[in-house]
Amino acid sequence: MEQHEYRRLDGTGLAALIQGGEVSRDEVFEAACAAIETDDPRLGAVVRTRFERARIENRAVTHDSPFAGVPTLTKDLLMALAGEPLAFGSAALADWRPGADSTLVTRLRRAGLTILGQTATPELGLMGITEPQAFPHPVNPWKPEHSPGGSSGGAAAAVAGGLVPLAMGGDGGGSIRIPASYCGLFGLKPSRGRVPLGPGHAEVWQGAVVEHAVTRSVRDSAALLDATNGMDEGGPYPVARENGFLAALQRPPGRLRVAVSLGEPLGRPLGTRLDPEVRGAVESAARQVEGLGHDVEWADPPVDGAALANSYLTLYLGHLAADLAWIARETDVPVSRLAIEPATRAIGRLGRCLPARDYELAKRDWNSAARAMGAFHRRFDALLMPVAAAPAPRRGELYPTQARERLMALLAIPGAAHLALKAGALKRLASDSLARTPYTQLANLTGQPAMSLPLHVTPEGLPVGVQVLGPMGDERRLLALAAQLEAATLWAQRLPLGV
Repeated sequence: MEQHEYRRLDGTGLAALIQGGEVSRDEVFEAACAAIETDDPRLGAVVRTRFERARIENRAVTHDSPFAGVPTLTKDLLMALAGEPLAFGSAALADWRPGADSTLVTRLRRAGLTILGQTATPELGLMGITEPQAFPHPVNPWKPEHSPGGSSGGAAAAVAGGLVPLAMGGDGGGSIRIPASYCGLFGLKPSRGRVPLGPGHAEVWQGAVVEHAVTRSVRDSAALLDATNGMDEGGPYPVARENGFLAALQRPPGRLRVAVSLGEPLGRPLGTRLDPEVRGAVESAARQVEGLGHDVEWADPPVDGAALANSYLTLYLGHLAADLAWIARETDVPVSRLAIEPATRAIGRLGRCLPARDYELAKRDWNSAARAMGAFHRRFDALLMPVAAAPAPRRGELYPTQARERLMALLAIPGAAHLALKAGALKRLASDSLARTPYTQLANLTGQPAMSLPLHVTPEGLPVGVQVLGPMGDERRLLALAAQLEAATLWAQRLPLGV
């Protein structure tokens, strides 16, 4: 199989060729390995490969599986392969190996996907950029001087760069949707609990994290959800396995009531400034949706953006403190001596100082937002708004400066972290870390599904995604709307130069 043939197809298209006998699994496998070996030194998307093990697994794939022999990559975070490295983007876990496959990995293999390696992520998935100190920094295939976003930045770089047709990601605050927006891809965050995190985890970030993928096509995302959804044994949510996500693309979603917002209640408290290109992308998407026959009305989500940012980061800090304690236990290295980045250490110190009362109050704010959005969706079937306030930043632009890291180091002084929290460190952290991407955390807190659609490219050649949220559990209608827009705009034909 020639490289140009391999790179122009999505996963469903490759599977159809394999199932029809037009190409063999081996041909597709070798094309994928060649793409990674040739282009990843430039892209920096893949932190490790497993070609020899994958070759053996590929030969065991059956032709009747939905992704029969289609190559993919998993994220170097949460997605465990038994006995193989899983570093969570951190030097502290460089030698750690999980004892069992994650449920998601088991289901990917059952669906016929062949896992060729793991993609880059920021340390512990904490940032909206992918610039870990311990691993390569992926570039944005559209403009290499720009970031592919995070935390699934390696996955997005791999798909946009033509290494694989789809790559797995996780989304705890926008980590699938932000890279999808920056890299011109489709990115769906399913409803809370839809995709299991077991057996190593029940829920991550109090249920904010959901795993799925970045893809070029809507149909790949829908078919993957058919293959991976549903609770696993011992899971915390009674989410039964469902079918019909791919089938939903074959039927128009009906006449939808779509709210459109520039996200001001979310961005204004953080001092967010919306780039004119993003505003234009949202307005253009609203016209496209209306042109498809849907009812469009401007309406903001009924939420308190400041309270949401504060509650999100409160849970984020507390969870990080627990993560560092877990790493210390797994590696038998005290937290104070872990090989972690200065920003991670500083945020972990703040998390250790949070009272349990504040942690619980923050979770109650999540419930308030979810109830408000539930009522909002009695009036509207979907909410259209930005993914990020601006196109992809330049690489290095958002990473903490050395001066900032020196200030963070002062939190090691006894009592300093407590004083910092009392002095408003949480509000400053919210402004620093969320001002550029204040629109994606809402769906993680409420649990509802949300997607980024690659509907716009700036004159400078940077993609801009538009986000659509739906009611809890209503992925089918979101996917059907996405398929309508995909057919109307032919976004899959827009690829970076050289792909």
